[in-house]
Amino acid sequence: MNSKPGRPRLLRELNDRAALELLGSSGALTRAQVSEMTGLSKVTANHVLSRLEERGLVVRAGVQEGGRGPNAVLYGLNPSCGYVIGIDVDPDTTTAVLADIMGRVLAETTVPTEVAMDPAGAVGTIVEHLTRAARIDVAQVRACVIGLPAVIDPATSRVHFCYDMPAWCGDVIEVLHRSLGLPVTIDNDVNLAAIAERALGAASGVRNFALVWIGRGPGSAVMVGDQLLRGTAGAAGELGWMPVPGAAVSDGGFDRSRHEVGAAFQALVGWRVVQELAETYRIAAEDAARSVAAAAREAAGAGVGSGVGSAVGSAEGASGSAAGAAFLDELARRIALGVASICAVLDPELVVLGSHVGSAGGDALAGRVQRAVARMCLARPRVEASTIPDRPVVRGALLVAVEQARERVFYGDL
Repeated sequence: MNSKPGRPRLLRELNDRAALELLGSSGALTRAQVSEMTGLSKVTANHVLSRLEERGLVVRAGVQEGGRGPNAVLYGLNPSCGYVIGIDVDPDTTTAVLADIMGRVLAETTVPTEVAMDPAGAVGTIVEHLTRAARIDVAQVRACVIGLPAVIDPATSRVHFCYDMPAWCGDVIEVLHRSLGLPVTIDNDVNLAAIAERALGAASGVRNFALVWIGRGPGSAVMVGDQLLRGTAGAAGELGWMPVPGAAVSDGGFDRSRHEVGAAFQALVGWRVVQELAETYRIAAEDAARSVAAAAREAAGAGVGSGVGSAVGSAEGASGSAAGAAFLDELARRIALGVASICAVLDPELVVLGSHVGSAGGDALAGRVQRAVARMCLARPRVEASTIPDRPVVRGALLVAVEQARERVFYGDL
């Protein structure tokens, strides 16, 4: 079969895609820069940018000054050719952000989660609010990505398990598609946080890493290369059920009075347990994350000698510091039981402690976990606190949504 007639079109598609991906990653560039950085000839780069400009995918974004000759025109992606929404739904609050196709945030909102409310109605209200605030039409939204604390089938997007929000279980993705009329994706919240950590945080540039989530309940996400390990039914990373020393083996059920797994790893590091552990060390704070942060400050010697010359003040500070260190030691030992189990199988280069609790401990907790893991198994991963303490799930959802939107808008007709 003679394939030559299709070759010019294929080359145009490849050239257009190369230019779009370059502008998406590098920002506005001149024609000469596009030519140099893609390897296209200057004539071809001119044709490509003119073609993309005619399609409304590229716009003139200013001029580059300071050259010897006339100022060169800068070309950038057209931010108004599509919009995206990222949503993080947890049992307490729902946070949503609307951004343009460049990822620039245009509107955001945080509302209490009505756990019994129909998901389509709840998301529809949020989408309407965001698009109205950004002054765009809903039809201009090209991707909506939702993060849930749930087990989600990677093949069908069916939500198999979402204990705190049963209304989200089942084929809710189909209901959302029909109700919203938008391309919608649902993913596990920790998976999305791992995507953000890889792109923007401590795992940047790391090929193989695990994100361990010590928050309302323990979870994890493992990334090998550019691939998240999701498992057959989407249950990979559900650490709450991991059998570990010092905890009874879970029977697969929940402690209904505490809304958590009553045994296994959850019984050692669930957010309620962490808070109770802090209280036994007389570390008083409003919740588990603040307790861990307070212990980290105490362990670092914060407040030692705060009495300014007072021996009593120094003694009290030293006592607080010892209590903080002892609490972190015990918490790190517990976390390391789960981390070592992961590392014994996967041997990742890096383990990131995420969520409000994991990141609150900073280097003080991460260093202790690293040393404890080294004593428990042959793997020697670096352990670091997350560097994305602010809305990591939403950030990951936006990254995925932008990628999906660009694929549909920029490359759908190539």
